[in-house]
Amino acid sequence: MAHLEHVNITVSDPRRTAQMLSDLFGWHTRWEGAAKAAGFTVHVGTDNSYVAVYSGADPAQTVPKADASYETRGGLNHIGVVVDDLDAVEAKVRALGFEPHSHADYEPGRRFYFHDADQVEIEVISYA
Repeated sequence: MAHLEHVNITVSDPRRTAQMLSDLFGWHTRWEGAAKAAGFTVHVGTDNSYVAVYSGADPAQTVPKADASYETRGGLNHIGVVVDDLDAVEAKVRALGFEPHSHADYEPGRRFYFHDADQVEIEVISYA
C-alpha cells in the first residue's frame, strides 16, 4: 500500500518554520541543506514522513493572503496533523502567538485551524 512521505512548501524562513513545527508536534529535523534554485530546505517530521520547508534565493517571495489557496488552482489549502491532545497543542499554538480558529467537533474527532507566519494554514485534529 502507498503512503504519503512528504509535502514541500515554500516559506520565508525554513529554520523558523521547522522549529515551530517541532515545538508544536514533537517532530525532529531529518535533514537540511542546499536546495533548488540556490535555496535552502529543512525536512522536519517523524522517521516515516515529513514536511519539507523551502525558501528560494529570495526569501521576500510573494506572501499570499490567508485562504487565497482555495481560489488558486494547485494551491496548498492546508496541512492536517493528527495529535493525541488537541487542547495541549492549542495552548502551544496560542503561546507561539498564532490564533486558532474554525473549531469543530465532528464524527469521529475534534479540530481547529491556524495560520503560521507565512499564512500556511494548518489543521490540527484529534481522534482521541
